Amino acid sequence: MSEESEYDLIVIGGGPAGYAAAIRTGQLGKRVVCVERERAGGTCLNWGCIPSKALLKTAELYASMKHAEAFGISCSELTFDFEAVIQRSRNVADRMGGGIEFLFRKNRVEYLLGTGRIASPGVVEVSGGEGGDRLLQGQRVLVSTGSRARRFPYLKVDGERVMTSREALVMKRLPGSIAIVGAGAIGVEFAYFLNALGSNVTLIEMLPEIVPVEDKEVSRTLARAFKKQGIAIHTETTVENIKPAKQSVSFELCKGEERRRVRVESVLLSIGVEANLEGLISDNIDLALDSGFVAVDDRYRTNVGGIYAAGDVIGPPWLAHVATFEAIEAVNGMFTNSEPRKVGQFPGCTYCQPQVASVGLTEEAARARGLKIRLGKFPFTASGKAVAVNHIEGFVKLILDEQYGEILGAHIIGPDATELIAEYVLAMECEITAHEVHRTIHAHPTLSEALSEAAAAAYGEAIHI
Repeated sequence: MSEESEYDLIVIGGGPAGYAAAIRTGQLGKRVVCVERERAGGTCLNWGCIPSKALLKTAELYASMKHAEAFGISCSELTFDFEAVIQRSRNVADRMGGGIEFLFRKNRVEYLLGTGRIASPGVVEVSGGEGGDRLLQGQRVLVSTGSRARRFPYLKVDGERVMTSREALVMKRLPGSIAIVGAGAIGVEFAYFLNALGSNVTLIEMLPEIVPVEDKEVSRTLARAFKKQGIAIHTETTVENIKPAKQSVSFELCKGEERRRVRVESVLLSIGVEANLEGLISDNIDLALDSGFVAVDDRYRTNVGGIYAAGDVIGPPWLAHVATFEAIEAVNGMFTNSEPRKVGQFPGCTYCQPQVASVGLTEEAARARGLKIRLGKFPFTASGKAVAVNHIEGFVKLILDEQYGEILGAHIIGPDATELIAEYVLAMECEITAHEVHRTIHAHPTLSEALSEAAAAAYGEAIHI
């Protein structure tokens, strides 16, 4: 095993946390190496965020074309090539992965393919790479190995009858029927995609609402939209005794005392994530964990000197943009005089149709804390731009401090919600009040006018409702 001269930072994992950390370290003129066992970009770029959004765009376009008559356009004999749909998403992922590799070269980041293992603080063994086994030495090590989909321990994932999101991204054929277990962001995105292309989709959630982290009013609006699209939804329901067969999968659908056997072509598990830690740490290193994730302090330091961690591997929220933020803060804390920040306000986005986006407190959480709040709500049915583009489903909802108008939470369900939420995130970060959002001129006609109107509605000043 060849030895390397000392690095300022060794990054293990090349996903949104790892590649951002490595690039930022390179920008600061430090010597850095990033070790990734598959390809730069990690799960998000190669097996998550990016390829899934490519699939969702296909579904959105196909669904729009099926209703093109609303725009005076006639589309007959509309078809799609499922293999080509999947291949396009892989091409998008490949292109973006190449972009990260270019950024590594631009910022003088050494990039190694292989499996990294921390042998001792400051010493990382890399195995399985094309260049053979290597021994890296560094002043600091950043663990950014991310997370992977949780599975039922008794159930084998075969990529056809039983899948996680990773296998679903390379499906060979569109299943005629599929049950999706778990209705968080990943579950509802796949439900929308598969249903739009013609699968018979059953969406199952053990909690009372789908997208359960969202405001209940948003969750219920999305559920109504999904049912209208033809998706079967079962909440407060569990799945037991999953039994794959050659051509199908059967399972028990359990709600209270009611149990019934269901048979579908495939099952997609979307039941959360767990940290990628197997084989990462030598047995002689006692790395502290918190609920299965790496425990860190306010500077992203673990309990072991010289070892840091950021991204999904340190726990929720499991979001790519949060991982990038954490990694950059960690690196700045290592090499500059800035004080690292932990995550405060962040947007949560779900890219089904209608889209869902939020930041801050839900109405339920604000009331549970005993806060005195006022609500501002504006429906997209009253938005001229939404009517013009034929996307009127949904609303913008604000939760405000009653006395000062501070924005405590913002929730959007509807067209381009995932793009619109950024204005409220910035407003909350800069402590801009709802009054100031209302008094800011928003171009007409745009969907963003709904953001201003929701702020105005909290004070009875909305013009268009």
